[in-house]
Amino acid sequence: MRLEDLDYFLAVARAGHVGRAADGMGISQPALTKGIRRLEDELKLQLFVRTPKGMELTMPGKAFYQRSLQARRELDEALREAGDLHRGSVGLVRVGVTPLLVEPVFNQACVELMAQRPAAKINVVVALNDALIPALRQGDLDFSISSLHDSAAPAEFDRIPLFRDSLFVAARRGHPIFGRAQIRFEHLLGYSWMLPGLQVASRRWLETRFEQHGAPPPNIMVESNSSVSSLVSILQSTDLLTVISEITLRSEAGQGLAAVPLDDVTWHREIGIMTRHGSYQSPLAERLIEILRERAQGR
Repeated sequence: MRLEDLDYFLAVARAGHVGRAADGMGISQPALTKGIRRLEDELKLQLFVRTPKGMELTMPGKAFYQRSLQARRELDEALREAGDLHRGSVGLVRVGVTPLLVEPVFNQACVELMAQRPAAKINVVVALNDALIPALRQGDLDFSISSLHDSAAPAEFDRIPLFRDSLFVAARRGHPIFGRAQIRFEHLLGYSWMLPGLQVASRRWLETRFEQHGAPPPNIMVESNSSVSSLVSILQSTDLLTVISEITLRSEAGQGLAAVPLDDVTWHREIGIMTRHGSYQSPLAERLIEILRERAQGR
């Protein structure tokens, strides 16, 4: 079996279309189609059926895709490991980090790594977990730094806890809700919210709390495709409520905001590192993980 034919198959399976796959790989459609046919002949299987929308995997094709994706990923890691050994541990580390953790967690660890490994190359992807987890799963990242919530299958990833964090419902200081002698859950229902999109864990967590109380979903006036930490000036000038991290509340960005003292809408979570289960980590990646752990112990 030719390795390039396997890559052609994976590209078509991901794109669902021969033309898009060929464009993405920078080859001609006939060359890609020839490679797919050659692979099907070797396997004596039909891997795709052609549909009006493109190419769809057959049942054997789906099974082969899952196995070959894992095998290709392991081969890439083996090649990286051999390259790292040949170069004497100098290479590239690919890290995903959520926006909340860039400044307080990642940046100084990155500076320390660069001081220790001047020839190192570092590729950083800043995104929320809904984007980081698929990238980690596909092998596009060596590891991610994020909240270690349960949306990712436990057997699929290894988790390295760094420190605890909490999410609170928060509002500007002087918000009418703080004028109550005792704040109860139902007092939240009279206000509008600023929240991230539904794909974000904190949004799903809050809506689950509303559902458990038999309440309608929060009335969202401002929705963001990221965390709300970059939009806090809106909160400071309105009566909107939000969900915000203890990290942000303690930072300069959180000045003028306060947590609503309700245990039922406080989420205690763990911040840490996620890697693919059993994946190879280069010496460079291992050193960055060590630095992150050392700095977390000093928090």
